[in-house]
Amino acid sequence: MPPRPARPRELVGTVFRGSAAIRSGRLTRHQLQSSAWQRLFPDVYACAGLPVTHELRTLAATRFLLPGAVASGRSAAVLWGVELAGPDDPVELTVAPVCRGGSVRGVLVSRRALLEEHVFGRRGVPTTTAMRTALDLASIRPLDEAVVALDQFLAPGLVFLDEVRAAAAGLLGRDCRWVRRVVQLADGLAASPQETRLRLLLMRAGLPAPVAQYRVRTATRLVARVDFAWPEHRIALEYEGKWHGEPQNVEKDRRRLNDLSAMGWQVIFVTAADLRDPTRLLTRLASLLGSPRSA
Repeated sequence: MPPRPARPRELVGTVFRGSAAIRSGRLTRHQLQSSAWQRLFPDVYACAGLPVTHELRTLAATRFLLPGAVASGRSAAVLWGVELAGPDDPVELTVAPVCRGGSVRGVLVSRRALLEEHVFGRRGVPTTTAMRTALDLASIRPLDEAVVALDQFLAPGLVFLDEVRAAAAGLLGRDCRWVRRVVQLADGLAASPQETRLRLLLMRAGLPAPVAQYRVRTATRLVARVDFAWPEHRIALEYEGKWHGEPQNVEKDRRRLNDLSAMGWQVIFVTAADLRDPTRLLTRLASLLGSPRSA
């Protein structure tokens, strides 16, 4: 028979150590297994009424699992408001080199010394600063995923690309060359991960560099902002994600496309299938970019 839920007032809406709740007499071991509580990590529980987000799991890990740990990498990005990790993704923490703990399922631990100025309190969790987080994201493997993560982190303006490049230039030791390579490839303009992947694809294909987030205007108004553009050719490239197909956006999207066509622009839509097998897309673009279109 399932244990009857017991909800001491002091534990409602909180994260806590199960062993501490038992020692204090607030719960029995049997009651801890009831539907009132959800297990986040070994001996770390949360009230069942709390949504299990990556932020909650990060708070639990730094407060109870590895006290003194600092949220870093993708987990730090989440605490800075950039959703680079989901509820089930590993919590990324940095601990001092002498720390012995950390071998826990669902937690990735980096052992290194962090300067005090590299740590900042975010939402009650010790977190790497925006700059340190950006540099850590640039160390992700493989290369494209590092650029994707850094682009997403740069987009809200938490830290600026020129500042990150300057900081990367001064790095020494392990990963410094890799990080510098990643920050040179980032532009911080992508509205989605797939836009970054598309930009890297175009670059590696040797095509002329497009202008990202280009604004097409008339003399009096903004007609559209397109993901990528070659203005001299009047060619726009758009990644066709879920947004374009949502009913509330169809009318607006069609009007925007008609306005671009009326101005002599050709819009090419790119799908996930094109990124998996880009041969046709790249061949078409190479042909279209052969010579500028007349104004």
